[in-house]
Amino acid sequence: MSAVGFLFTTALMSGVQVPAQQAPAIAMASDTARIEVETDNSRREVLVTLGPFTLEDMSGMDHHAMAMMDDGAGHDTPVYDFTWPVDGWFRGFRIEVVDEAGNPLPREIMHHMIMVNYNRRQLLYSAAERLMGAGSETGDAVLPKTVGVPMSANMRLGVYVAWHNATGAPIENAFLKIALLWSPKNLMPRPVSSLPIYMDVNLEVGGTNTFDIPVGRSEKSYEFSVPVGGRLLGISGHLHDYGVLVRLEDAETGKIITQVDGDRAPDGSIAGVERKLFGVLGRGLKLHAGKRYRVVGVYDNPTGETIQLGAMAEIVGLYVPDDFDLWPELDPNDPTLQRDLASLAEMGRPKAEMDHTDHMDHAAPGEQAKPAAEEAHKDHEKKPAAEHKH
Repeated sequence: MSAVGFLFTTALMSGVQVPAQQAPAIAMASDTARIEVETDNSRREVLVTLGPFTLEDMSGMDHHAMAMMDDGAGHDTPVYDFTWPVDGWFRGFRIEVVDEAGNPLPREIMHHMIMVNYNRRQLLYSAAERLMGAGSETGDAVLPKTVGVPMSANMRLGVYVAWHNATGAPIENAFLKIALLWSPKNLMPRPVSSLPIYMDVNLEVGGTNTFDIPVGRSEKSYEFSVPVGGRLLGISGHLHDYGVLVRLEDAETGKIITQVDGDRAPDGSIAGVERKLFGVLGRGLKLHAGKRYRVVGVYDNPTGETIQLGAMAEIVGLYVPDDFDLWPELDPNDPTLQRDLASLAEMGRPKAEMDHTDHMDHAAPGEQAKPAAEEAHKDHEKKPAAEHKH
């Protein structure tokens, strides 16, 4: 994949959110799955292996049906935590799906994979950074050595995967192998440090970002300001079927700053979203601290019926802040962050277990959120970091 493609592959899936309550993981052997991490210094790769997983056959179930399983709950595995081992810049990845003998399995059975960085906040939302991700259609991706996402040794990361096995038969002992490429901290000239940015029209941190699609043409929007100015290196977006475009506006004047159009078939299905590159070494697209912006998602539903929870609309990209010291810090006392961490801790848990958790005393919202986040922190601390083989 080209450098342009990487800009959006890395950031695109960083915006994927999951419901606060999750259905049983499709990977039925997830309770026996584990994570192993090796560091290959000669190749400058961190090698992450997840598995084994037993995958039920899901033939005949489309992606919308997957999203609506169990009254809208998700289909992700639990989050598997590990420690990032090196100082430097993350700059790309390779992904393989294999059986226990190392033979390749169909790549498309991996619906998506998301990697979380617990040590850095998102720019616009009080939530842990979604460092990178990939979907079933995503190829391997590598940035040039002139660009990267800065990483420090001992950063605490987590990774989860959603499976969609439509092969017609169950699969036993599936493994996901992820090679994370990095540049060393002494690389000269130093790479341009960039971080994922995510602008969603309907995000509920720790909850969902889906919304209904009314009949005909409709818009949904969200206003925000960036706490630190900077420049966008490039953007893409995410839309569901019947999506038209996502645009970024000046909230004060209504002027369109940029937009990405959906690759829309005559029947309204979406094959992808446009990508725009503003420049890696150039000035890029400037955003100003404190200025009000608006992200707008546009849909056109010709079915004659409202499509419940059928839409998402977001712009994603890589962002170079003017001053990294002004990037917002994680606040463990923030109820929004607590909800995000609690949702990650709940991921992949059986619904019956979560229903029991939901029958808690009716405390004030802030009083409920803080114990949940504290429990999430405890869960992360209890999980042993994967052994690193150097």
